[in-house]
Amino acid sequence: MGVITAISTWLIPSFLLIVLITATWKKIPAYELFVEGGKEGVKLAFSLLPFLVGMLVSISILRSSGALEALINFISPLLMLIGVPPDIVPLALVRPISGNAALGVTSELIATHGPDSFIGRLASTMQGSTDTTLYILTVYFGAVGIKKMRYAVKVGLLADLVGIIVSIIIVTLIFG
Repeated sequence: MGVITAISTWLIPSFLLIVLITATWKKIPAYELFVEGGKEGVKLAFSLLPFLVGMLVSISILRSSGALEALINFISPLLMLIGVPPDIVPLALVRPISGNAALGVTSELIATHGPDSFIGRLASTMQGSTDTTLYILTVYFGAVGIKKMRYAVKVGLLADLVGIIVSIIIVTLIFG
């Protein structure tokens, strides 16, 4: 067994043991606090459910309506002109909305083009360089009751755009 494997196997159990020993030493009711945290987690999950359903419905409408495909067909000539494969556009558009949808698009691209292809490498790099901005804002801001999120949306989407552009540049420079 290698050192990394041993560390990864024992890290979480060791951490839990340290927490339990520390709680016992400080006479903190660890189990009762764990159960209370679980109750709060369930309440939070139920409060987030409407936001999650709204996001999932929006994503389904976008993909099912054909609007995404129409947009890709419309901008394909421009993308080809600047050297960006149009196949990557669904990932760039879906990634800020949903991590699961983006993972599905990435898996589809890798299955179609291969993991070592330009598109496979670009999809993987883009997946790691961007975030689910709209999902995060909807779920977490909704959970704590923040109503005014316009600056957070602008900054988050700008960061995603920079991540997409830099992914394209880096993958093109290294693998293009």
